[in-house]
Amino acid sequence: MDDRLLHTSDRQRIIQELVPGKQITLAHIIASPDPILYQKLGLNPEIDYSGSAIGIVTFSPAETAIIGADLATKTSNIDLSFVDRFSGTLIITGMVADVEMSLKAICSYCEDRLGFSVCEITKT
Repeated sequence: MDDRLLHTSDRQRIIQELVPGKQITLAHIIASPDPILYQKLGLNPEIDYSGSAIGIVTFSPAETAIIGADLATKTSNIDLSFVDRFSGTLIITGMVADVEMSLKAICSYCEDRLGFSVCEITKT
């Protein structure tokens, strides 16, 4: 590569690359989070989150977040808080048992039916 091409502009070019794969890279449950966390995440302030949990899942390919959202709502009584088909992020809220049930269903389906590599579900 010609180094002169890299210095022709004052702007730096950053190339971000997503390695294609079929995987769930994060599946985490935050049980009884501090109420400020809901606010900082921009979640609906009209919902009473007391006694709730937050479930976070990241998918690759990113569009799988849509499938994860569908599975979560069909599995248990959770609220979809955030679904991003571009970053592959899914955030759900609900009672700890419901969030855990949804994450287990998502991970199981992705591993068994879609052939994904799935991480362990963690919890704090």
